[in-house]
Amino acid sequence: MSAPAIIVAAPQSGSGKTVVTLGLIRALANRGLVVGSFKTGPDYIDPAFHKRASGRPCRNLDSWAMRLDTLAGLLADTGDGADIVIGEGVMGLFDGAPDGSGSTADLAALLGLPVLFVVDARRMAQSVAPLIEGFLRFRSDVEIDAVVLNATGSDRHRQTLLRACDDRFSTPVLGCLPRAGDLALPSRHLGLVQAVEHPDLEAFIEAAAAIVTAHLDLDRLLRLARRPTLDILAPGAVRPWPALGQRIAVASDAAFAFTYPAVLEGWHRQGATLHPFSPLADEAPDEAADAVYLPGGYPELHAAKLSGNRRFVEGLRAAAARGAFVFGECGGYMVLGRSLVDRAGDTHAMADLLPVETSFAAPQLHLGYRKLRLTETSPLGRKNLPWRGHEFHYACEIERAGPALFAAEDAAGTIFGPIGCSMGNVAGSFVHLIDRHPPFG
Repeated sequence: MSAPAIIVAAPQSGSGKTVVTLGLIRALANRGLVVGSFKTGPDYIDPAFHKRASGRPCRNLDSWAMRLDTLAGLLADTGDGADIVIGEGVMGLFDGAPDGSGSTADLAALLGLPVLFVVDARRMAQSVAPLIEGFLRFRSDVEIDAVVLNATGSDRHRQTLLRACDDRFSTPVLGCLPRAGDLALPSRHLGLVQAVEHPDLEAFIEAAAAIVTAHLDLDRLLRLARRPTLDILAPGAVRPWPALGQRIAVASDAAFAFTYPAVLEGWHRQGATLHPFSPLADEAPDEAADAVYLPGGYPELHAAKLSGNRRFVEGLRAAAARGAFVFGECGGYMVLGRSLVDRAGDTHAMADLLPVETSFAAPQLHLGYRKLRLTETSPLGRKNLPWRGHEFHYACEIERAGPALFAAEDAAGTIFGPIGCSMGNVAGSFVHLIDRHPPFG
């Protein structure tokens, strides 16, 4: 049986739900509770902050991209041994794919979980009430069971907000969080600056916890949380990807940080051993590896260093030459190509394992869910196997030759045509894979 849970959501991005989530996780952990957490939708960055706050791995739950069995298993893993689970939503409560599927609201309805609604009230007074009331009434299968008024000002401002809410609806306000200019997380082009780069993350999380503890009714929050209605699998059953090999070298550092724990855990469960290495430290993949995985990250910020790290580059080429399956996603895909143009317009030689050239010189947003089919059989699966994934990058291809890896379309069914590249035992694309769509095997 999974632990009781609650999902933190908001009307829109920038409302403060990440800081509130981190504060709640740590505040409850400081009470002696074991706190699990999950992040809604495709996001590599926020889960690392959750892990620092709770001391436990944070899983992503994606009702658009994941099979039901995958969702159920990840929920079981998240709640295993926990007293409570805090989930964090994505964007606004009802935002997801173009038809609204994959939203935080969809996940809450599927799992039967209550929503804690965080509203940035800094530029509102009585108008906060109709905004909240609209969200309360929008979908009858989504239960907003409590509200947090964030970034409030004076005592008079708080009393005005509370009175407006009390006059319009019965949903409880758990508290008003005061404005705290020092509780802002820095961002860059792909979202928050990574947790490992935050100069004093522990102090930040403790400060968030102190504010949450002082201003929110945590006892009431614990009473509101409830167990999911979805029948869940036993912990330890999730395998969203087939193992790329039996001995997998995994690039892991500030340039290659975008990995889903569920994928790595799933490889372990299939009997594979994982061998991390750091391209930024000029480490080569394990010489005995039969697969090499280059996840996404920020190679465009480290292009000159990566280009000059000959041990890394030659080790990657040696792995490909001996027949290891070499796979790159997004940033990893860029590094497998011939060259990468950085923001300043300087061109840096890459591994030259795929006939691809990429550029970050004129950033252009590519964002959205992707439906995919493999063009050829590979360690990723048989030909035509359907996958679901996500793109989020500002770099672009300026040249690509060779066979494509996937046939692709977006969540609305718009055909993208062939994407990515596959040359023998080397393959990659800009898409972050999330889950296969048929049952395993």
